[in-house]
Amino acid sequence: MEETPYRFRIEPHGGMRVPGVVFASRELLPDIGNDPSLRQVANVATLPGIVGASYAMPDVHWGYGFPIGGVAATDVDAGGVVSPGGVGFDISCGVRLLSADLDRVELAPALGAVMDGLDRATPRGMAKGAVWHLSGEAELEQVLLGGSRYAVEQGHGVARDLERCEDMGAVSDASTGAVSERARQRGAKQVGSLGSGNHFLEVQAVDQIYDEPAATAFGLRSDQVCVMIHCGSRGLGHQICTDHVHIMEKAMRRYGIEVPDRQLACAPVESAEGKAYLGAMAAAANYARANRQLLGESTRRVFADATGHHLDLVYDISHNLAKIETHVVDGVRRRVCVHRKGATRALPAGHPDVPADLSGVGQPVLIPGSMGTESYVLTGVEGGPAFASTCHGAGRVRSRHQAAKAVRGQDLRRDLEASNIAVRGASWRGLAEEAPDAYKDVAAVVEATEGAGLCRRVARLVPLGVVKG
Repeated sequence: MEETPYRFRIEPHGGMRVPGVVFASRELLPDIGNDPSLRQVANVATLPGIVGASYAMPDVHWGYGFPIGGVAATDVDAGGVVSPGGVGFDISCGVRLLSADLDRVELAPALGAVMDGLDRATPRGMAKGAVWHLSGEAELEQVLLGGSRYAVEQGHGVARDLERCEDMGAVSDASTGAVSERARQRGAKQVGSLGSGNHFLEVQAVDQIYDEPAATAFGLRSDQVCVMIHCGSRGLGHQICTDHVHIMEKAMRRYGIEVPDRQLACAPVESAEGKAYLGAMAAAANYARANRQLLGESTRRVFADATGHHLDLVYDISHNLAKIETHVVDGVRRRVCVHRKGATRALPAGHPDVPADLSGVGQPVLIPGSMGTESYVLTGVEGGPAFASTCHGAGRVRSRHQAAKAVRGQDLRRDLEASNIAVRGASWRGLAEEAPDAYKDVAAVVEATEGAGLCRRVARLVPLGVVKG
């Protein structure tokens, strides 16, 4: 049912405890015949303790258990559950944006050298390799507990980086006791690596400013060069999700929990299994923050060598995470576990978790487009209707297999470079899988996001060069 031009409602039925709410235009609604994500929205609404609604962002598409672009909050003190499927396999996957002290015209003569340097300096793909070669198990433990804070302490960055990073660079309640040996093995040699799939490192330019005061506060101006990095917790986060889904599958019967899809395996937040997952998830989140910190530092070195210019961190924000937060629900302040899967936290001006120097404009929201298309910087707004959450990107409409069948990587690179976008890819298939037409129109997604009252636009960025796994 269409409630407004950008808000659709799925009435509770079957085992749904709350309605489903989809923020989208009619054009962005998933094709029910090819994309079961709306059914997943309804399934999420059956979780014990869920409050408000099961929300879907304009970039929603089919995922594991939860749709990607799904948001759900459960009441911790009323038996609310946490579900690893509500975070996903790439725990704390997110976006880091850095701004340069030069313009696109100044960069032009050095762009080739910058892209070649980034190509050499950025480990990616499925192979092992990292910017940071950890000294052993003890140092990995420090990364899991300290995230970007530990990385900066070891000389990989500056103190200001932490001020412009979600949670000041590290989740404080991380616990490594429930991080398996297999997860540690997978993560030990990947700190400072991009990975593959939709992960990227992109050199961009500010193409349009929509909100001058917010852009100025963020440190952005017209024609300025920026770098956007999109990656997460690599094999370590994937293994933690896998391990805890299996644990919760076995535990649900003990807690009398039934779900319509085994991929929604869950346990009460306050249970032993719930606490173990949240601690391990937080450790993976810290790993992801450190991973992006290292990639950012590597990028800074390349820029300094090739251009003599510096990069400052605008912000670093996750879009795959569950957090214990306090929100007003039905007029009452409640402690809730907010699952954001393919959804970005979007805090308004004045919120205590917004950096002090940005308090007057709100938290930066970083929304990448598909390869070759624009990306956006937005900010949170007061009264956001989905637990201060918004979209995370364009959202897929074709699987990677379908995309690879539709276009050759060689042809895609030729077309992008004909549009003056330099491309450095690890494989032709990897490029083909991320073809722009495999995704929704990011401009339409952002328009629906703003129209639904989830956040507001600050700036548009256009690509100059991209490094892909």
